[in-house]
Amino acid sequence: MIKFDEQGLIPAIVQDFYTREVLMLAYMNQESIDITKSEGYTCFYSRSRKRLWRKGEESGHKQRVMRMSLDCDSDTMLIEVLQTGVACHTGAPSCFFNLEVEERAPFSMYALYDLLLDRKTTKKEGSYTTYLFDKGKEKILKKIGEEATEVIIGAMKNDKRETIYEIADVAYHIMVLMLEMGITIDEIKDELASRHVIDNKIKQETPT
Repeated sequence: MIKFDEQGLIPAIVQDFYTREVLMLAYMNQESIDITKSEGYTCFYSRSRKRLWRKGEESGHKQRVMRMSLDCDSDTMLIEVLQTGVACHTGAPSCFFNLEVEERAPFSMYALYDLLLDRKTTKKEGSYTTYLFDKGKEKILKKIGEEATEVIIGAMKNDKRETIYEIADVAYHIMVLMLEMGITIDEIKDELASRHVIDNKIKQETPT
């Protein structure tokens, strides 16, 4: 099914399985595809070195393959991975960091997660988020406790605007904690989904 080009190659887009961030673009031939499938980690064909190369063979920044799929024309591969370390040889999390055009996108928890992850990995000077990561879990937990108290105060005053503001602060600090502990958004979603399934099962089994 795969449609290789005249050099026997196919472009492969690598995407983070959880965050959906596009990490890099590489090329594969049939041999590298076979190796990737058999070993469970990405293997590509380097056009400059004219040889196979396993991602992370020197840096240790390997990519565990979760899913591989072809586009509608079968001439582009999408590989969804669990990234160890960073994807780019420059040390950036993704190879796509040279911004050309940017529109303000609707807010999403995944976008916030990616932003916080960047602050954790690049250690941006002057960033409050980076400061929290540098201080560690004890500081992050203290802030969650403080902000949760502010939520209670706002709610007790029946101040909707203040309560929204403080809930947003709690959500932010909880996400910082998630990154500190290696917890993903999808893990939280899966946990909530499992509770929904259990709740529905209890309802179905409860006699009327």
